[in-house]
Amino acid sequence: MGWTIFILATLGWHLGLFGMFKKAGIAPWKALVPFYNTWCMVQATSIPRFWFWLQLIPIAGQFITIWICIIFVMHFKKVSVPDHAAVVFIPFFYFPYLGFSPKEKWHGTDALKLYYKPVSREWIDAAVFATVAATLIRTFVFEAYVIPSESMEKSLLVNDFLFVSKMSYGPRTPQTPVSLPFVHNTMPYSITTPSYIKGIQLPYYRLPALSSIQRNDAMVFNFPAGDTIINLPEFGSKVTYYDVLRSQYRGDRNALMSEYPTLVHPMDKTDNYIKRGVGMPGDLVEIKQADLYINGLPAYVPPGAQTEYVVTTGGNGFDENFLRNELGIDPEDTKGQLTPGPVKGSFIFNMTASEAEKVKKQPGVLSVSKYIDTNVGLFFPNDEAHFPWTLDNYGPLLVPKKGVPIDLTPENIALYRRLITVYEGASLTEKEGQFIINGKTTKQFIPQLNYYWMMGDNRHRSQDSRFWGFVPETHVVGKASLIWFSWEKGPRWKRLFSTIK
Repeated sequence: MGWTIFILATLGWHLGLFGMFKKAGIAPWKALVPFYNTWCMVQATSIPRFWFWLQLIPIAGQFITIWICIIFVMHFKKVSVPDHAAVVFIPFFYFPYLGFSPKEKWHGTDALKLYYKPVSREWIDAAVFATVAATLIRTFVFEAYVIPSESMEKSLLVNDFLFVSKMSYGPRTPQTPVSLPFVHNTMPYSITTPSYIKGIQLPYYRLPALSSIQRNDAMVFNFPAGDTIINLPEFGSKVTYYDVLRSQYRGDRNALMSEYPTLVHPMDKTDNYIKRGVGMPGDLVEIKQADLYINGLPAYVPPGAQTEYVVTTGGNGFDENFLRNELGIDPEDTKGQLTPGPVKGSFIFNMTASEAEKVKKQPGVLSVSKYIDTNVGLFFPNDEAHFPWTLDNYGPLLVPKKGVPIDLTPENIALYRRLITVYEGASLTEKEGQFIINGKTTKQFIPQLNYYWMMGDNRHRSQDSRFWGFVPETHVVGKASLIWFSWEKGPRWKRLFSTIK
């Protein structure tokens, strides 16, 4: 349903521009070329050309594109608030009307001379309206997102620019409504100054959804362990407050806060993460020898999923053309994708299963096997005595489901302590092996929310639920739907406008 609406809207938008360009004396085919069409609008309306390039700025670029479209429509003598609203909310209907109705004509710059407002005032009004409209779109319809790390490679690459659908799972109403438009949680050109005011906080509420969350969806969510951060560039969500608290201060919050500046984010202002929702509410998740199992069955492996392999050779190296063309590894800049292995003549490759098959066929390769990480510690729920789990041998673990009771014991309480007290907002007291929740002694807890288990496709290079646990439904932002741009030393043309699977 969501994709049908998106495709029809896209077709209507471009079809309308086709007719509008023809009326404006612009070759109509140019309306069908993404980005080039806005370049033509900029030229036709005499807008300074730097505005075109500002569209490429993540997040704020949405506002610029809307503003350019509004200015273009104003040259059809459409300058009222309803006209601006039509550009923002129903361009797939309004543009075809302007493009093909015999009543509507292109008037060029003369269109703005017949109104009492100066052109500069019209532009300011259009900018204000576009700002409000873009904020509403970003909050309730879709949001631009940039992949910042390699945790989803090679399904998603660093500097992939995505559209994240808020409507797929139902948009959330803002919890922190007083904030700077077009930015998430920090001010522009700063990674430590908040862009919001916490004085006004609204309760969580989610509007109706177009679809339900499906297993293996690529999902954007608010980082659960990012509610409190060490507010320094080298920490933030990269080195979490809770990891430092456990490893360096043994739970002494006062000692940590006396040494480092800390910041408590509202739930909707924690950093945005993107992972694959591999575990749904009620699923049994387990990792055995680096293979993921859901409810006892081998889990879906995305074609672009990477993991580390130990490649043993007879001492031979690898052809640089093979590394570059078949594995996408730059021999001069491997980014850790090719490192020395545990024994002489071996290498550790970070690659997909299909790439591993190619490596097996290379001359001098004796064996290719998955690398198994055996380090214990640093993994959720950070209780090695009861849960001596590793990155590649983890679980089994049951993902909590709304309304389904959880049996609590002294041995498993570490799994659910944060869930009960932070996500569910209940009081918890532990005394002599008993649990007192909201003032009542009990051996069970019934969740009021659904929870999800998130993992990155780059299994050995992903900070995911194995490190910080469950993601509550309140933290889910939206579904990653489309790559609209991608960049690495230039545009990655093959990735533009590809859907996310």
